Amino acid sequence: MRKTTYILPAFVILIVVFLSSIFVVDEREKALVLQFGQIRAVKEEPGLAFKIPLIQEVVRYDDRILSLDTETIEVTPSDDRRLVVDAFARYRIADVVQFRQAVGVGGLRAAEDRLSSILNSQIREVLGADQVTSDTILSEDRRELMNRIRDQSRGEALSLGLDVVDVRLKQTNLPTQNLEATFARMRAEREREAADEIARGNEAAQRVRALADRTVVETLSEAEREGNVIRGEADAERNGIFADAYGADAEFFAFYRSLQAYETALRGGNSTMVMTPDSQFFEYFRSENVGADSQFGVDGAGTTAPVAAVEDSAPASE
Repeated sequence: MRKTTYILPAFVILIVVFLSSIFVVDEREKALVLQFGQIRAVKEEPGLAFKIPLIQEVVRYDDRILSLDTETIEVTPSDDRRLVVDAFARYRIADVVQFRQAVGVGGLRAAEDRLSSILNSQIREVLGADQVTSDTILSEDRRELMNRIRDQSRGEALSLGLDVVDVRLKQTNLPTQNLEATFARMRAEREREAADEIARGNEAAQRVRALADRTVVETLSEAEREGNVIRGEADAERNGIFADAYGADAEFFAFYRSLQAYETALRGGNSTMVMTPDSQFFEYFRSENVGADSQFGVDGAGTTAPVAAVEDSAPASE
């Protein structure tokens, strides 16, 4: 009974000691075995490992690629246009022993603070070089600048046991106090370009209108010229017909022209005509010039109808 009383606790203690001496290293991490703060073993391969219970301890570090966002800083390129730069880096712990010796018990937070200082310093140095302008930073050439920042930061980060895998510039903006002036300058530039486009458009429109007006004038002039030519030809033809008619029967031609004059002069309206009875205008209205079988139609008194019409209108004249 007494043996069982002592053996069972001793067995339990042995199991506890054995279990506490075993630890597992995950494939995503590396481990250091420390004894009184001193490094005794490095476990980089995943699997089971052993340590001395109560005397040794295990410190684990992430073996994956980690991300670090740097603080926003201002840089001044060679063209003296200040820029606000926001960057981030990808890094991993390359040497856990050197990492432990460099940062001590501060761990990953202390390492990131020191790495952030290194990155900011290299960003200012690279972006503030003599050959680097703000246009270069904002163009496709910024890839070369980021690679240069990565390479220079990697050289300094190796002393911390870190390997800088990549560096990227997330944002590159103007300072807040310069944004309004920059926007005003951009607006003025766009307004100037718009005014130039409007002026060129007005000039083109004036050219088009001038060409159209000239075409209209030329078309009207040509049409008027052709119309005058046609009217001249028609007048010549008409005059030829009149001349032939006059040559065939001069008396009838004179009579026809008198009828045209009567038609034009004796139109309806409020016009008043005053003339003497023996006027040559009414030569063909006299009875002695009109035969009984005349086409004008003589009334019973031996007077033509047009004469009666003139007499009826005589009281209206003064």
